Amino acid sequence: MATRIAIVGAGGVGGYFGARLAAAGHEVTFVARGRHLEAVRRSGLLVRSPLGDVRTSPGSVVESVADVDGADLVVVAVKLWDTEDVARQLGASKLAGTPVLSLQNGVQKDTVLARHLPAESLLGGACFISAFIEEPGVVRHNGTLQRMVFGARHPGQEPVARQFLQACTEAGIDAEISEDVDRVIWEKYVFLVGHSATTTVVRRPIGVVRSHERTRALLRDVMAETVAVARASGVALAEDFAERQLAFCDTLPADMTSSMHNDLEHGHRLELPWLSGGVAGLADELGVPAPRNRTVADILSPYVDGAPAGA
Repeated sequence: MATRIAIVGAGGVGGYFGARLAAAGHEVTFVARGRHLEAVRRSGLLVRSPLGDVRTSPGSVVESVADVDGADLVVVAVKLWDTEDVARQLGASKLAGTPVLSLQNGVQKDTVLARHLPAESLLGGACFISAFIEEPGVVRHNGTLQRMVFGARHPGQEPVARQFLQACTEAGIDAEISEDVDRVIWEKYVFLVGHSATTTVVRRPIGVVRSHERTRALLRDVMAETVAVARASGVALAEDFAERQLAFCDTLPADMTSSMHNDLEHGHRLELPWLSGGVAGLADELGVPAPRNRTVADILSPYVDGAPAGA
């Protein structure tokens, strides 16, 4: 049976997964804006991927959450600075009370969503993919990694989690349900903070970062500080988890970089306040030292809102 899915944000994450789900016969409605909205409305969304290209049908996109008639599940995939606004719109729309799954970066996303949405509607989730908008109407998927992990936080959410898992399986998406999804979110956060911080500060892909002694140490230290914050928050990450993630970084394609590095290169706004900046802020609250993350946040601070004037 087809699942009705509203994807709020048709960028790299929402665009890729939404297009795969639509190609499998599920009823996907994208919420997008600007030139990307117009291109998708005119020609559909094209995903270019080593796993095979796919294009959605034109017209499967709306401009506002208020324009979505209904859904079995809402997937939030906007940049973190838009979370509050999206949550407010969802709370005032026909989708209020609909199960919501955020695939956004960071560990604070669901806290923001819960300010405007019932806590019992919020599933937990994380995704693992490198994808971005190449041009309006086109999403580029880098590599073959395209994984989602999600799970229920309340017993009543279990049926929709299973339904969405079935939809993902039909779409050829690598997906699984986790019984401890908040730990998974923190595990991703450790890697994400390290990868984004170092590739953006060094302004080079992961291959360069990991191959030089001092930048490799920076990568390890940034992740170790994030693990310390997780443990102080009550999340049971192993003490050596940063070392394990460093070993994982050695398996990545040398030319792989982060979306934050890509945003910096294109003069776009950065998710820094929720990544290294978020670690530094949480560390202050918990009394945990995080000097490496604070330094990264300081170095990149002129670029948080995009290319600084005169740059």
